[in-house]
Amino acid sequence: MADVTRRFNFRHLRAAPTSWVSHTLNGKVKRAGTGLSFWYRPLTAVLSEVPVDDRELPLLFHARTEDFADVTVQATVTYRVSDPAAVAARLDFSIDPYRGTWRGQPLDQVAGLLAELAQQPALDLLARLPLAEALTTGIAPIRQSVADALAADPRLAETGVSVVSARIVAIRPEPDLERALQTPTREAVQQDADRATYARRAHAVQQERTIAENELQSKIELSRREQELVEQRGANTRREAELDAEAQLVAARAEADRQEVAGAAEAEGVRRAAAAEADAERARDEARAAGARLVGLAEAEAETARLAAYRDLPPAVLQALALKELAGQLPSINELTVTPDLVSKLIGRLG
Repeated sequence: MADVTRRFNFRHLRAAPTSWVSHTLNGKVKRAGTGLSFWYRPLTAVLSEVPVDDRELPLLFHARTEDFADVTVQATVTYRVSDPAAVAARLDFSIDPYRGTWRGQPLDQVAGLLAELAQQPALDLLARLPLAEALTTGIAPIRQSVADALAADPRLAETGVSVVSARIVAIRPEPDLERALQTPTREAVQQDADRATYARRAHAVQQERTIAENELQSKIELSRREQELVEQRGANTRREAELDAEAQLVAARAEADRQEVAGAAEAEGVRRAAAAEADAERARDEARAAGARLVGLAEAEAETARLAAYRDLPPAVLQALALKELAGQLPSINELTVTPDLVSKLIGRLG
């Protein structure tokens, strides 16, 4: 809407760029155009404001098809005011000079006119179409008929309103009838879904069978490999036992050879030691014999010398030496009693 401000007894109007404003004074148009801004006296000015931008008009109306089915048509008409002066002359677009608001509802009048003009060709066409055809292929012909009817209507041209486009958004039957029409499709979709479910289950069963077979083959292969592993372990154990036996045999032979060599060496050593001991014993015997011979010779020579020394001694000396020798052989005598008889006997023997 226009922006109206007050200055003393004057009013100032500033219109939007998409609004056409007409200022009439004393029955004559003083100024008219879009996006105007001017001062005026509210007591003498007659003002009209017409929007010239594109406007959307949603439509919702009921119709009946050839087979007597009620349908609801949802449409949208885009229009604009191409001749604002003509519209202002035929419809009441006057505004209050004090507040800048419309005195009536001119856009509702335009909407009502467009709704009546758009509904009539749609109703006529739907009355000649069965419900199934109207729902499937009726949107395009209905849209075309509505657009042609609005473009060719003389009242709109005289009024200065031009239709930019007409669109049919939807054609829908009553809810019960719509559900009934949807039933075959739902059943077909459900059948397709069931077939897909059965196919999926069959595929799942096949996959499970394949998985079970793969698991069985895996178990068989695992058992075969375990058998090969056991056989290989047995062969390895047998080979290890053979190698251990061979190693023990070689070790025993080496030990026997070593013991034989050691026994031979020990026997040789014992023989050599015995021979050495015999040689040493023989040498010791010979040395003892030689020593004994030398000692005997020395004793014989000493005895000979002693006898030679005793041979030249007088008898009294020899007796004294004999007594001395005898005294050395007698046990110790603590007390000795010499009687006259004993002395006389001893002297008699010595004499």
